[in-house]
Amino acid sequence: MRHHELPSTGPATFFKAPHRPDADRGEAHIGVLGVPFDEGASSRPGARFGPMALRDASGRYALSSEGFYDLEAGVMRLAGARLVDVGDVDPIQNAVTETFDRVTSAARRLRTVARLPVFVGGDHSVSFPVLRAYDDVPDLHVVQLDAHLGFSDVRRGSRFTGATAFRRATEEVPGLKRITALGLRELNSGREAVDKARARGHALLTARRVREDLEGALAEIPERAAVYLSIDVDVLDPAVLPGTSDPEPDGLGYAHVMRLIDAVVGRNRLIGLDLVELAPHLDPTGRSAQVAARLLMDTFALWWDPARMV
Repeated sequence: MRHHELPSTGPATFFKAPHRPDADRGEAHIGVLGVPFDEGASSRPGARFGPMALRDASGRYALSSEGFYDLEAGVMRLAGARLVDVGDVDPIQNAVTETFDRVTSAARRLRTVARLPVFVGGDHSVSFPVLRAYDDVPDLHVVQLDAHLGFSDVRRGSRFTGATAFRRATEEVPGLKRITALGLRELNSGREAVDKARARGHALLTARRVREDLEGALAEIPERAAVYLSIDVDVLDPAVLPGTSDPEPDGLGYAHVMRLIDAVVGRNRLIGLDLVELAPHLDPTGRSAQVAARLLMDTFALWWDPARMV
């Protein structure tokens, strides 16, 4: 990358990283895959355009070998980190199970390419086929930052939606032991889904509890575990990020979310993450995509910290 490139110049890739759909095993520290699928959306579609929008927005955070200077910490972040854009999964229209098979296959491959595989959706249903690619992890923990529980058995007649993704994952990923869900505040998850999740030992924390007792919420986050982090952008208050299909009022602020991610990354071995439900056309200002891009880059910087990497 030429360091003088403006965000609007050159091909749009995630953070202006090299476009490497045929990346070799172990080629990158961080590899990003787009999953442009939203047929599992509960209401408003549009998350299929999330990867495209995030590529455009992330140009302002183009990553060079020098990294970024962190004014608050007084250190360089992400210096020396190699990031690649491996392209997109190609969905099959009106063929959910076949598309999910493609997602799982692409996720397995990305795990061989990058130390930290990153998946950009797409609606939250894509977390299920991605998690299937982690079926070799014997003690897998999921930390879910989300306004919605995603643990229904069936939603609107389908077993494969954003509202059912984590129910399906617990059924088909044998090593998935526990889910910690933070930021919940929906009205229509249903009592059965809540009871079922709690019966499995999942921790369910509302947005209000996180805001009013952040230290208590942080204590619920696992330690010394292999963790997959799922970030639904609707965990943020819609005043911060309105471009999502199912916004819920009274959400978390950006600082709350980053405190939670800091604890996840600092205490555990992060083995993958997704960012989902960015629906860019629902925010004509473009602010939502910009916030989502910054959130990912901040997460990468926390993970890359040599003093805490495990």
